[in-house]
Amino acid sequence: MATSTVTKVIEVSASSKKGIEDAVQTGLKKVAKSVKNIKGAWVNDVKVVCNDDGSVSEWRVNMRVSFVVS
Repeated sequence: MATSTVTKVIEVSASSKKGIEDAVQTGLKKVAKSVKNIKGAWVNDVKVVCNDDGSVSEWRVNMRVSFVVS
């Protein structure tokens, strides 16, 4: 008999003043505190908050995180 797996996907928003990669890492680490078996993530949206001079003050990402349900 073949084994089947079920994967669940949740949507997460995270932010960082450092950059996109740090925002993704921050979001994944936070999710990992309550979700096990994380297998991947898709960043589906990137936004920035700007200062008055146009410089970026904060990076924001929306991503879908997939994990195997046991």
